[in-house]
Amino acid sequence: MAISLKKPAEIEKMRAANKIVAKTLKYLNSIAKPGMSLFDINQAGEEYIAGFTGAKPAFKGLYGFPAGVCTSLNEVIIHGIPDETIVKNSDILGLDIGVELDGFFGDAAITIGIGDISRQDQALIDCSYDTLMYAIDNIKVGMRFKELSYKIEQFIHSKGYIPLKGFCGHGIGKKPHEEPEIPNYLEGSNQKAGPKIKNGMVFCLEPMICQKSGHAKILKDKWSVVSDDGLRGSHYEHCIAIVNNKAEILSLP
Repeated sequence: MAISLKKPAEIEKMRAANKIVAKTLKYLNSIAKPGMSLFDINQAGEEYIAGFTGAKPAFKGLYGFPAGVCTSLNEVIIHGIPDETIVKNSDILGLDIGVELDGFFGDAAITIGIGDISRQDQALIDCSYDTLMYAIDNIKVGMRFKELSYKIEQFIHSKGYIPLKGFCGHGIGKKPHEEPEIPNYLEGSNQKAGPKIKNGMVFCLEPMICQKSGHAKILKDKWSVVSDDGLRGSHYEHCIAIVNNKAEILSLP
């Protein structure tokens, strides 16, 4: 498995791209409100990214995806396509954004509440965020990615939820998706197999949380991913660089 190691100057370029991602997510979180359409939210995100010299929305056209922002509403956990659907009070909305800048990529995601949301939905959102931060706090140089996946899985289970199967975190750099794949669960039974985390690696962790079943279904639009339990899910993502034996979050505003 060829996992690239980034030079300090390359990591700084990725930090710049990720900073735009984070600022865009913060901006969309501040303006998203009942009565807006998913299309409106995407348009606002694309226009905000365009305000940074040289920045491009990385997802628009990627593998054929039609928009710059993945807008995943309620039961849609990831890869929701923006359309004319109006968001309402008590909805929850996942926002996933990529940015290309100076030949390097950034990528992050949040799940937000629209207006007043239930305690159940807030707990669901909290699980994806808390899992992400727990994972980042537990990264150590020399540990295997499978060990990290196992820790993520166990934390999600400890909160009473299930990780979405078949989708994963990933490496990132000059391409939006690079090696390795980083599931939110242990594949196989051996944590001590596979590549180790090293200085210079940059990757995205993105817990995707289901309530009762982790089995995924893709809707008729061929993009939107839901759980076959039909219940709401949540998703958070940060881009991480390993620098001087520590995990640094690049996707901060």
